[in-house]
Amino acid sequence: MKRILVCEDEASIREFVVINLKRSGYEVVEAESGEEALKKFDEDKDGIDIALLDIMLPGMDGFALCRAARRRGDVPIL
Repeated sequence: MKRILVCEDEASIREFVVINLKRSGYEVVEAESGEEALKKFDEDKDGIDIALLDIMLPGMDGFALCRAARRRGDVPIL
């Protein structure tokens, strides 16, 4: 099963995306900030297959998160 990391700070948007991805059969890892997403990348033993990132995040923005995620591996990022 594909594991998707969803990083979105607005809870209602994140919940909508997560519900629909789960209904489509994906396993979803959630984060509400860039820092939390990086922690999930580092702690996830099964690996993240794809990441869906918001651009405007509190603290670390989506562009900085994208660069940091790229240094952790070759994960497709939307």
